[in-house]
Amino acid sequence: MVYFSGKFVPEHEAKVSIYDSALMFGDMVFEMTRSFNKEQFKLRDHLERLYASIKYVHIPIEMGMKEMEEHVYETIDRNDPLFEKDDEHRIMINVSRGLLSLYQDVVGVEKGSNIIIADFPLRWTVASMGPLYDSGINAVIPSQRAIPASLLEPKVKNRSRMHYLMANIEVSNYAGENNWALLLDPDGFIAEGTGDNFFMVKDDRIITPEPRNILRGVSRKYIIEELAPQLGLPCIEKNIELYDVMTADEAFFTGTPFCILPVTSINSMQIGSGKMGPITKRLLDTWGQNVGVDIIAQIKKFGLSKKPGVVNAPSPYSFKQGK
Repeated sequence: MVYFSGKFVPEHEAKVSIYDSALMFGDMVFEMTRSFNKEQFKLRDHLERLYASIKYVHIPIEMGMKEMEEHVYETIDRNDPLFEKDDEHRIMINVSRGLLSLYQDVVGVEKGSNIIIADFPLRWTVASMGPLYDSGINAVIPSQRAIPASLLEPKVKNRSRMHYLMANIEVSNYAGENNWALLLDPDGFIAEGTGDNFFMVKDDRIITPEPRNILRGVSRKYIIEELAPQLGLPCIEKNIELYDVMTADEAFFTGTPFCILPVTSINSMQIGSGKMGPITKRLLDTWGQNVGVDIIAQIKKFGLSKKPGVVNAPSPYSFKQGK
């Protein structure tokens, strides 16, 4: 069941009009959350960023953050009986402006903004990622650059993501396996992945790109403000060049579904030992201890599940050409 602008509807009936501003302009902001042991993680942080995005793009909604939070938990309660006992709740909140004015009162669709809250088993999001904790990701620098804040504010989590998709399409033609895009900003500095933030480790210091031209991830914030201090590790934001990554001791991506994944090479050049580094492992293990879940074991277990539908298709992190 999906919360759709004031009512719950079956998932297959949760549809946005072809005349919605989201389809016409990519005019939609969103957030995705996950649970640990079915307890939502950093939900308020996600909602605060969502409401900042709504404010920035001037989408008029009357629902306050507290009410939004209540609807999230109501959505979880309605869907939990359908989930497997060991599954986690991946919540997706989408907010669109609604019908363009040209079509209002003409096409028989209720006008006004759309607030859509969907619940999806986390296992299907991360089912293919378990092996990456062992092999690591090969980060590939595509020709597609990150869009800077002067052109389209990346700190707003929005659905105008064609540049991410083009980066993934380009990287899909790169030789080898486990290739994920890592974008540079217009000045040639490392920016972000296509749905994840980047970190590297050098001389026991955790380093991540300056937050000017990136989406400031909730997982990224958790590393900087909580996990690194908990472990007594310095974490700094600075401009990172490709050379810095090539000579790093270790590197990793962060993202809500998978938390941390090791980056063991860049453009097929090995980083550090070519395996998950010790500091990356400490961060991931501590994260798991804090939430009471063995994150690697959980995701690997999810990978043993039979995945529904066709998997040879694009994901938020990579692109596969359908047959």
